[in-house]
Amino acid sequence: MLRVHRLGYHPPGAIPSELAWLDALRTEAGIRTPRVLPATDGSRVVTVADPAGGTPRDCVLFEFLPGLEPAEDDLVTDFEPLGALTARMHQHARTWRRPSGFVRFHWDADAAFGTPDGPGRWGSWRAAPGIGPAEAHVLARLESTLRDRLGRFGTGPERYGLIHADLRLANLLVSDGDAGRVVSVIDFDDCGFGWYLYDLGAALSFVEHLPEVPEVIDAWARGYRSVAPLSAEDEAELWTFVLFRRLLLVAWIGSHADVDTAAELGADYCRGSCDLAEQYLSTHT
Repeated sequence: MLRVHRLGYHPPGAIPSELAWLDALRTEAGIRTPRVLPATDGSRVVTVADPAGGTPRDCVLFEFLPGLEPAEDDLVTDFEPLGALTARMHQHARTWRRPSGFVRFHWDADAAFGTPDGPGRWGSWRAAPGIGPAEAHVLARLESTLRDRLGRFGTGPERYGLIHADLRLANLLVSDGDAGRVVSVIDFDDCGFGWYLYDLGAALSFVEHLPEVPEVIDAWARGYRSVAPLSAEDEAELWTFVLFRRLLLVAWIGSHADVDTAAELGADYCRGSCDLAEQYLSTHT
């Protein structure tokens, strides 16, 4: 599988850093990740000229892993083992000695929602389709509450570190191995530093509105606790990270109009985020 990296998304050194964590997760934590296939000169990241004269692109070639994306028709069953796998990744991240020069971006509140100096990494949620004055009022209250709660939650090393940041079903491959079911984790392009619980929010991308989500979150937490502890303070903020991701996805839809998924979700997803925001605000302000 050849990944042709987008332009201007990663700072220098970020792509080799991603590949270093992939290697470490596979060799040290037993997480199945794709191996990088080097070029004939041994390079793992190859910069390729654009035949049309545009900016050269960085490319990485990965091995093809077997398996299929888990189906969405039984999320409760899928999310308990996903919680356990996520905890194993977090345990590794907490203790891993990162190589010199390791660099990845952050998924903190400013990166998600922007600052007075500019929008967030995926743009501004205010620019998304379907966001009029009424929707903007609700989502502004949501952003303010999320920033407040996350500020009090803090970024101590037990809560904030290196995460996958896009650990949804589309980035898992399930196959049958000699020892039973094998789950592979792919697409670490967004991995970086953030709250560990953000990986739960990312796992629920685009399905946050389903009626079974409370049960799904309980299943994820059970799986997580089978490997690593979740404090009472952590559990009190699980929905905070679901809404954090949801608002970030609203911004993503607004800045990725040329992507099929964003076009299909469109204004309905953005307006529907207001209903989830109101439910969250009724219990978390």
